Amino acid sequence: MMSLRVPAPSSFNLQRFNEKRWRLGRDCFLSFSPSCVENRTGLIAVRAAKSEMTAFTAAEEETLPEGLQPELMPKHVAVIMDGNGRWAKNQGLQPWDGHRAGVEALREIVELCGKWGIQVLTVFAFSTDNWIRPKIEIDFLLSLFERTLKSELETLAKNNVRISIIGDSSKLPKSLLKVINEVEEVTKNNTRLQLIVAVGYSGKYDVLQACRGIAQRVKDGEIDVEEIDEELIEQELETNVTVFPYPDLLIRTSGELRVSNFLLWQLAYTELFFAQELWPDFGRNGFVEALMSFQQRQRRFGGRKS
Repeated sequence: MMSLRVPAPSSFNLQRFNEKRWRLGRDCFLSFSPSCVENRTGLIAVRAAKSEMTAFTAAEEETLPEGLQPELMPKHVAVIMDGNGRWAKNQGLQPWDGHRAGVEALREIVELCGKWGIQVLTVFAFSTDNWIRPKIEIDFLLSLFERTLKSELETLAKNNVRISIIGDSSKLPKSLLKVINEVEEVTKNNTRLQLIVAVGYSGKYDVLQACRGIAQRVKDGEIDVEEIDEELIEQELETNVTVFPYPDLLIRTSGELRVSNFLLWQLAYTELFFAQELWPDFGRNGFVEALMSFQQRQRRFGGRKS
């Protein structure tokens, strides 16, 4: 079942965002100038500190918005964070401004998941299909991802958030791979929320790499062809990093009505929610409405309730 809704009034503070715009332009410059990052670490540290999510508390974790039932909350939510570029264009800003606003929007959703008892949040950050975008945009996106991981690591670790990165890492910069390895190692024992970030990922790629892995095992004599079943394929998919590999709810923003090559195997029985808002405008109200829609559905998984 899927749901489509019209946009609610935006909760994004455009005035506050524009006040920070000079920093966004500077960020784009710094992203391609490593020496400048080293010379201006004080300014970057200030920016990261101002953007930190707040610490979760036990009281906040138990508090749900009116109308949401804790026993009906999804264990795993997946999000296609679509519309950063269009949001920036609509505001007369540059594409990287939209991506920075998208990071702020993600920070809010991560915080809400931690407070409301959602156990896994998977976000589609960069698709294998995105490699055809202009190189300057790709370089900025990957640099922004690397700097965000660095700046948020301490706060996420304190808040008991585990970070997992899935996707084809063969094209990622070595500096980013080093940071990914660090954050996964530092947070691997955290248990409150697992944040899975799909980078260089696609659903087709995931199935393909799973098939190759199984084929290699058959070739090596570890298993017989007759032993190949759904369970074996699922063990080889990249979502094997979590005990809840199948999203209960998929949210896509920006009004597009497709899953865009995301988690194709894993979405077999996922409830779909399509929001008209662009990702930077989605926010708390949009997330609550998506969760409310999810809780009103009957999930039968192919069966029939009498």
